[in-house]
Amino acid sequence: MTKHVTGRCYCGAVRFEADEAPIAVRACWCRDCQYLAAGNASVNAIFKAGGIKVTGEFAEYVSKAASGNTMRRRFCPRCGTQLFSQGSGRPDLMIIRVGALDDREIGGPQSFIWTDSAPTWGLLDPDLPNCAGQPAPIASR
Repeated sequence: MTKHVTGRCYCGAVRFEADEAPIAVRACWCRDCQYLAAGNASVNAIFKAGGIKVTGEFAEYVSKAASGNTMRRRFCPRCGTQLFSQGSGRPDLMIIRVGALDDREIGGPQSFIWTDSAPTWGLLDPDLPNCAGQPAPIASR
């Protein structure tokens, strides 16, 4: 299914578009995502990196994730909106924060990951796949 996907940061200084729908959407409860999502799970759409076009300048923060991957997290230096991340283990994929999508309806989680890191009040959907830690690599169609 081909779907043109667009989005932006809060102030509009950084805009992006993807030429295909996301491969998958996950809600992540890892501790890093909790910091980035104000204590909640982050909801992330997974796209093929080669199909994303970004306009505007973004800043980057590089860190080591619990999975062992080096993570490159990109955000708007003007308004601070978290936008993208890429892991060293899968540089062919780019994660886009669902809150930055113009059409957030395409960003409903299909699974929850790192659920063992969720606080006791953290919401999970028992009807969706839940993974205690790092899931198996996703196939990039």
